[in-house]
Amino acid sequence: MKAVVIGAAGYAGGELLRLLLQHPDIERVEATSRSQAGKPLGDVHPAVAELTDARFSATAPADAARGADVVFLALEHGESSKVAGDILAQGPALVVDLAADCRVIDQALHARFYGPHPAPDVAAQFVYGLADIEGERLRGARAIAAPGCFATAAQLALYPLARLGLETAPALFAVTGSSGAGAQPKPTTHHPARAHNLFAYSVLGHRHEAEMLGMWRRWSGDERAAARLITHSGPFVRGIHLTLHARVPAGSAARINDCVRSAYHGRPFVRVLDRPPELTHVVGTNYAHLHAVGSDEGDEIVVLAVIDNLVKGAAGQALQAMNLALGLPETAGLRGGSVFPC
Repeated sequence: MKAVVIGAAGYAGGELLRLLLQHPDIERVEATSRSQAGKPLGDVHPAVAELTDARFSATAPADAARGADVVFLALEHGESSKVAGDILAQGPALVVDLAADCRVIDQALHARFYGPHPAPDVAAQFVYGLADIEGERLRGARAIAAPGCFATAAQLALYPLARLGLETAPALFAVTGSSGAGAQPKPTTHHPARAHNLFAYSVLGHRHEAEMLGMWRRWSGDERAAARLITHSGPFVRGIHLTLHARVPAGSAARINDCVRSAYHGRPFVRVLDRPPELTHVVGTNYAHLHAVGSDEGDEIVVLAVIDNLVKGAAGQALQAMNLALGLPETAGLRGGSVFPC
């Protein structure tokens, strides 16, 4: 198969290239980037330097998609909506968007967090690709919106709770590494500002709440169900560590571990641990590690989740969704372990 990555110069694009170039069913990979056109892929993404001598092209998105089996959009938010329609018209078997353009099905939620959608007809063609939960339901999909990194960690922690019933809206405290801010330097990602530091941002309004809330309301069956995502920037490069806390009906906290294990039974990339997970154990992988515990009093629960924001939270999840959509083994190209220490 031929895969094309549109806008492959960023961190997520680089991870996609690294995974695609080692995927057993991908024979050809093309990467486009206006800013890096003509440069070897390995000059921009050292992780692929030993895998390919290919260079970035400046080919227009629709032209690059012509003849491709799968097209990945690794563009900034707002750019995918401009080109997705033309790319779909070229007839690839699958288009996977890693941006936020097509993630939020509820247009009222989209407008609240992102403003009115510029191309709702295009967004309506995409299905939400939370691979570890959607699983076989992604088979045959032609257009998939890959979830955001915070949203992935949050939803993996939330999903099992729909079976438990909650007394209060869950609060989710999450810390991400500097790579989550993208490849372009910013004041908040400058090393002197980031190292030995911890700070909150997008308080009471992080955009990934939109997709988190949309799915939480679907799973809980309550159109008004609430949850709060509280995001922080940490002094490390890769990964997300998330802690969920909620109150539950008296005596039901003891069920939380069984609920989480049951929810992910047989899912290849979600591991439910008997101890709190450590972030470095998943860095560089497509795995999510979870741990759930209830209070001795029986009315409080905590769910911990760790993922790599660039793999499970972006490129790896996109590839996992591709595998499912195209009828390939779900784990193809994704079984690699972590690098420790990192």
